[in-house]
Amino acid sequence: MSIQMRYIKMKSGILRFDLNFRKGEVQAMYKILVVEDDKVIAGQIGKYLEKWGYEVETVKDFADVMGQFVSCEPQLVLLDIGLPFYNGYYWCSEIRKVSQVPIIFISSASDNMNVVMAVNMGGDDFVVKPFDLEILQAKIQALLRRAYAFTAPGAVLEYRGALLNMTDMSLSRKGMRIELTKNEFRILQTLFEAAGGVVSRDLLMKRLWDDECFVDDNTLTVNMNRLRKRLGEVRLSELIQTKKGVGYLLGETDE
Repeated sequence: MSIQMRYIKMKSGILRFDLNFRKGEVQAMYKILVVEDDKVIAGQIGKYLEKWGYEVETVKDFADVMGQFVSCEPQLVLLDIGLPFYNGYYWCSEIRKVSQVPIIFISSASDNMNVVMAVNMGGDDFVVKPFDLEILQAKIQALLRRAYAFTAPGAVLEYRGALLNMTDMSLSRKGMRIELTKNEFRILQTLFEAAGGVVSRDLLMKRLWDDECFVDDNTLTVNMNRLRKRLGEVRLSELIQTKKGVGYLLGETDE
């Protein structure tokens, strides 16, 4: 595999790496949430996508799809229309209140009215049952590429030997690596980009949630504490420092 790398020194002193991969040679690990009440279909989808390197989680409690969506933090959702308790249109509208994650409807209800309804409710694509798993995977790959592949100008941010991968949302250091949730990644991205400077709690909340008025201030503290615990897995437990009454900044890295 041919990889071209160049280093750009930013004003903060942080190094940004640009990685250019040949098309088709690198696929990031993405998490997919399958909202399908037919266990056979859900199982077939899960097994097939896992072979392609995706992490797949299937909904078990159809009365609380949003609860599982929040805990899973997927990069894409496969959503059936005919579900117990509430239909797929309802859950799509609920997801759209908090996230712009790509959503593909999978349903046998393929008439024009349902397809139009799916798009109007916020769906990004519609796959008709029964479907070929290869076609489903191709649509997923294309949608993920459009949604995530070119979201960042640089592929990796570096701070004192810690590498934040902008493509697969992972953090690595000295051969150790952890995969980050969406919120963990956004917190670190904001801090890495402001390396050497303090990031206010207000700014972090805006980066995590579009309208911080609906988020309890304690929610950020919970997310930050969880992230610090994760950072200990790569011996970076002291990476994030608190500036009391102001916000957070990157500090020392562990030996």
